[in-house]
Amino acid sequence: MQNISEIEELIKLISKLPGLGPKSAKRIVLKLINNRDELVKPMANILAQVYKNVIRCNSCGALKSNSSGCLNCENTKEKYHKICVVEDIADQWSIENSNIFQGYFHILGGTISSVGQRKEDLLINSLVERVNRDKIEEVILATSATVEGQTTAYYIQDSLKNLDVKITKLAQGLPVGGEIESLDDGTLFSAFKNRSNLVSNSD
Repeated sequence: MQNISEIEELIKLISKLPGLGPKSAKRIVLKLINNRDELVKPMANILAQVYKNVIRCNSCGALKSNSSGCLNCENTKEKYHKICVVEDIADQWSIENSNIFQGYFHILGGTISSVGQRKEDLLINSLVERVNRDKIEEVILATSATVEGQTTAYYIQDSLKNLDVKITKLAQGLPVGGEIESLDDGTLFSAFKNRSNLVSNSD
């Protein structure tokens, strides 16, 4: 039977998603095709809306609607004095789901040594601005335990060295090479509870 090009293209696209290969993509496509009214049509509509309206905040890196303000930056219900710095949105979601941390998030958008990433591409300058503006008392570096993640953490530490802020790093209980989004709640809890002090310019 001749392959239908639209289905083949859809399988190729879906197989590019994290954790999915060609076999999983084929099962997903078959499910979509067999439930086109319940799944395909509403999914197509919401994807179009996401593509049109959802953007990244230039200040904190969180996802926001281009028609409204950033909930992460404009949180008026709580006044926090801590910022947790993570590499990407998935890391933020993992930490939020664990209910370990109460404070602001700052999403860098990658690491310094990532392919195609430069220091200028990351939101490090805006992190310095937020620490100054919001009178932040502690910056928690929750970058991954990879070489790239640690390199980025050292660069952030250096960028904040002239500010009166405590800088801490997640405990070394994190597995070497481990990424934040793949850790279980117990490991995250231990890493936050036992985080170590890097710099305290207030001493």
